[in-house]
Amino acid sequence: MQNRLQEATSGMTPRQIHSTISVKQNSTATEDTGYVVGVDLGATNLRLALADTSGVVIAKWGCSTVGVRDADEVIMLVKNGVESLLEQVSAPRHALKAVAAGAPGITDVDAGIVIATSYLMGWRDVPLRALLEDAFNAPAAVDNDVNLAALGESWTGAAKGARDFVFLAIGTGIGASVIVNGSSYRGRDWAAGEIGYMLVPGTPTIPGNHGEPGALESVIGGEGIKTQWQKLWSAKGTALPKDLTATQIFDHALAGDALAQTILEQTARMLSYAIYNMALVLNCPLFVLGGGVGMHPALCSETQKMLGQLNMRSEPQLMRSALGTDAQLMGALRLALDTVNSRPGLFASEGSSRE
Repeated sequence: MQNRLQEATSGMTPRQIHSTISVKQNSTATEDTGYVVGVDLGATNLRLALADTSGVVIAKWGCSTVGVRDADEVIMLVKNGVESLLEQVSAPRHALKAVAAGAPGITDVDAGIVIATSYLMGWRDVPLRALLEDAFNAPAAVDNDVNLAALGESWTGAAKGARDFVFLAIGTGIGASVIVNGSSYRGRDWAAGEIGYMLVPGTPTIPGNHGEPGALESVIGGEGIKTQWQKLWSAKGTALPKDLTATQIFDHALAGDALAQTILEQTARMLSYAIYNMALVLNCPLFVLGGGVGMHPALCSETQKMLGQLNMRSEPQLMRSALGTDAQLMGALRLALDTVNSRPGLFASEGSSRE
């Protein structure tokens, strides 16, 4: 395992392997200081944040996960990161009170098992909570990363104070977290919010297979938008290159390129249909757009305009994430803090033997 981990990181720069940032001044631990760690586990990057038990973020750490898929190897990376963070504040291992992690997939929160991740990671039935607790001898909790992003937004972001809202994460793919009366609605099989498989006008009529991009995701996810651009692209139609990312396409739409504007309008229209349908079912007053694609101001503005054209009885408010890429990390920290409060005695008897 160690050899594979070394191979996976051998070509990286020191910044890619280890990049602790934003260490607060005067953050050296005292004898009674306690800390929690939030983990944002992605298919290409791993990010960690360290906070004290009042929720103040002390430091962050990140590394690439490209080529690293085995769960034990990922836990090894997390251990390296946590040790580095604790070292930054001169804290012993027993100062770590809880760890919480978000995974990009369907997660059984009660059992602490990642049932299935996106096709980019390929995990199936990984006991992530148990692996974290074994690694750190501290309480751990896990959840779907989009649910954690919603938790982060409700704690310190755009949805602060909101009891009912939907967080829509649009990046390479699409996911949603439904918050009802202040709590995540997860569904019978923990799969609520898999809206990438939603069928709306303009998407393929044949539902996608699970483990593959769904109908909606295949058109308005980041990769789907690129595919739509390439289908419509011609040298006569635009002076722009054929190989553009979704956000680059939206940038050019704002700059006035006609083909890019067509793609933006098409994306916003289908997203507005999806929001319309969810709003009818949930009667939800707020939708928060997150993810690298979802946060683009052009998409938010155009989607809000499209929603206005649908003559809804009660049009929901549409907002961009206030936390951006930190939404998942902040949600993981909030979950870790809640875990400290809900499982305070776990591992306590072993505390004196920890390094």
